[in-house]
Amino acid sequence: MVSLEFFSPEKHLSQLNYDLDEGQQRFTATVDQALKNIEKRNGSDAFPITILDDNIAVGFFVLDFGEDKLELTDNRNSVLVRSLSVNPAMQGKGIGKVAMMKLDEFVRDHFKYCGEIVLAVNQKNDSAYHIYLKAGYIYDGRTRVGRSGPQYLMHKKL
Repeated sequence: MVSLEFFSPEKHLSQLNYDLDEGQQRFTATVDQALKNIEKRNGSDAFPITILDDNIAVGFFVLDFGEDKLELTDNRNSVLVRSLSVNPAMQGKGIGKVAMMKLDEFVRDHFKYCGEIVLAVNQKNDSAYHIYLKAGYIYDGRTRVGRSGPQYLMHKKL
């Protein structure tokens, strides 16, 4: 069963030490890179989250409440999902989709003031785009240019 919990280095880091191929690294950060990015910003507004499958850490993402989210929405009470990845050995099993569907409840339980989840997905990352659509995220035609090209801006009201 897929579940989400706040990242714990002691519990999760060794299981999340997976490599992403070059194609995936164009679209997302590795766990190590994402954690270093949080550290650089002093991390007070970013929360690393572990995706578990039967209590084994198989994926990771960051919930970012910083100002970057305002590039995607005017809603100050929103959160930006970034650096989502699933261990390549576990991909194709629906774990990412289930995790994104469970994210609503996780955010409502832990961040009561948050009313919207936003994210940007590279237009060439077709599989991720379709996962987000299936999980209820909406693409309303807005785009931006990211580090690897054009991105769809997606959102989900809570």
